[in-house]
Amino acid sequence: MSLFKRQKSRQEKIADTEFEATIQNNESGDTLGTLGDMPITEHLIELRTHLIKICVAVLIIFLALVGFSRELYNLLSDPLVAQLPLNSTMIATDITSNFMAPIRLTIFVAAFLAMPYILYQIWSFVASGLYKKEKKIAIPVLLSSIFLFYAGVAFSYFVVLKGVLKFFIMFAPQNVIPMTDIDSYLSFALKLFMVFGLTFEIPVVTLLLIMAGIVSTQSLEDKRRYIIVGCFGIAAVVTPPDGVSMLLLAIPMWLLFELGLLLAKILIKSERNNDLVSGNETLEST
Repeated sequence: MSLFKRQKSRQEKIADTEFEATIQNNESGDTLGTLGDMPITEHLIELRTHLIKICVAVLIIFLALVGFSRELYNLLSDPLVAQLPLNSTMIATDITSNFMAPIRLTIFVAAFLAMPYILYQIWSFVASGLYKKEKKIAIPVLLSSIFLFYAGVAFSYFVVLKGVLKFFIMFAPQNVIPMTDIDSYLSFALKLFMVFGLTFEIPVVTLLLIMAGIVSTQSLEDKRRYIIVGCFGIAAVVTPPDGVSMLLLAIPMWLLFELGLLLAKILIKSERNNDLVSGNETLEST
């Protein structure tokens, strides 16, 4: 009986030691957080909670803006109206378009304004399963993603949209009076905004691919000419069939790729310097 008690005491000591080691590893960032230990049902419950918060945030902003839906559509249509002839105007070919087009735009604007909160909720769900070192990289990536998405949408509205509309209306035959349907114009503009908003995320994607070890900076530099050709090919597919919008997308895609490659080089160089310094400190201490 006493032997059994001694064995049990020894097992308890081992368990306590392993528990303390786990806590120390978690504090030092050597192991995953609590997300990795959760069962799949708790993962789904946690994901559902974040999705509900996202939907509530978008709904609140939508309800605050729905009273200004017509003003929002007027703001969106200003670049087109400014290019139309004097005797031309926008039209509604569907009886519900006058109501649904501004509402669709308001939903998009609500999601657009809630984007920082949406990305924060995504970050809150993923962060508990990241290493401490990965969290330091993820926070700047998250902030830069928000900024670049907003920059892409702003670039498409203030620069690209006006040039594309001017190009199409300028080439209209003399016997044709341009009268664009409000629903078609909304779909065209939202597609343009999403394309440029996602395209401006290229530096973040490039940086993540390099840091994850999927590609290297050297391989990207060797394939630069093919990447440039690919940028023009993608731009020709996703943009309207005109040379203006293709150039206005392809050139920023190339420049943003170069920016992501440059940032990856700087980050890799800083990590190597930090590893070298820590290695020298270890040798000096030994």
